[in-house]
Amino acid sequence: MILLGSTGSIGVNTLEVAKKFSISVEALVAGNNIDLLNSQIKEHNPKIVVIANKEDVYRVEHPHVFYGQEAILDVIKNSSSELVVNALVGFLGLRPTLTALECKKRVALANKESLVACGAFIDTTKIQPIDSEHFGLWYLMQNRPVEKMIITASGGAFRDWELERLQHATLADTQNHPNWSMGQKITIDSATMVNKIFELLEARWLFGEGCYDAIIETKSLIHALIDFKDGSTTAHFAHASMQLPIAFALDGKMQENILPHVDLLKVGSLEFREITTDRYPIWQIKDELLKNPSRGVVVNAANEAAIEKFISGKIGFMEIAKTIIQSYEKFDALPKSVDDVFALDEEVRRSIR
Repeated sequence: MILLGSTGSIGVNTLEVAKKFSISVEALVAGNNIDLLNSQIKEHNPKIVVIANKEDVYRVEHPHVFYGQEAILDVIKNSSSELVVNALVGFLGLRPTLTALECKKRVALANKESLVACGAFIDTTKIQPIDSEHFGLWYLMQNRPVEKMIITASGGAFRDWELERLQHATLADTQNHPNWSMGQKITIDSATMVNKIFELLEARWLFGEGCYDAIIETKSLIHALIDFKDGSTTAHFAHASMQLPIAFALDGKMQENILPHVDLLKVGSLEFREITTDRYPIWQIKDELLKNPSRGVVVNAANEAAIEKFISGKIGFMEIAKTIIQSYEKFDALPKSVDDVFALDEEVRRSIR
C-alpha cells in the first residue's frame, strides 16, 4: 500500500495493522515529523518516501526521498500498489484522492475534506471510509428499510463549559479533548462540531440521500446508530480505536480479533446529549447543507481559513463558526466540475483572508 500521512495518529495505527497482517508498504508520505518518519522507514522499509518540505530532505534516512504535492501525485501514479490510505489532513488531501481514483486504485479514506469538498465528483464505490462513524454505519447496514442514520460526537473540549466562557476560549483550551489526543486541527473541529458536519456530509455521499443526524455520546463507545423503519434501532459499540476500521479497509474478510470487547458492566451507564446551536453555532446550517451537499466546499474552505486566523490570534474561538456561516450565506453557487471546486475553494479563502 501507499500511506499518505504516516506520522499522524491514523497513519501510526495503519502501520500497526499493516505489521499485524504482513502488508508491505511501498511508499510513506509524511509532513514534518522526521524523527518518527525515520523510525517508520527502518521498520517498514518503503521503496519511496515523500515529505512536505525540501529543507528536511537531508534529514530523512532513505535513498529515495522527494518533497511536495506533485511528488505525492507522482508516487501514486507510478506505484504498483492497489491501495492508497489517505490520512492527510485538510483540503490538500483532495488531489491525491482524485489521482488515486483516476489510477483505478482503491482508497481507504480518512481525509474528510475529499468528500466534503468534492463528493459530487468522486466515485464512492472505490472508497472505504476509515472514520469510525462511517465504518459503524457500514457495519450496521442490512437489507432493511432505513429511517435515519445517526453518528455520535464526543462534544469536544467545551462540552461541559459554561456558555459565557466560550467567548474567551484559547487555542490551548481547544486541545483539551475529554476522550483522546488528536492533531491540532481535528481537535479544534471537534470543539466547534465542524467535524460532525463534515462526517454527516461524508455519510450523505457514501450512503446516498436520506435522513442523517448526530448526537453526543460522552464516552465515545457508540459510534453509529441506525433507526430502521420497523421501529427498531441498532448501535455499533466498540472501544475508540481507529485500528478496527483500518483493519477492515486493509483486509475486508477480517476474521481476527482487533479490539477487546466493550464490557457493559464496567461501563455502567451511558450519557446522551443534544447538539445545540448555542454551544455549537455551526449546527444551524446542518439541515440545509445536507440538502445541498455540494456546498461543502465553501464550509471546508471557510473553516480552514478561519482556523488559520484563530491560530494566529486574529479572531476568537466563537468567530470560527461565525466566519463559516457568513461564507456559507455569501457563496451560494454550486460547483459544476472539479475545477469549479478548486476555484471556489480559493475564492472563499481569499475572501476571508
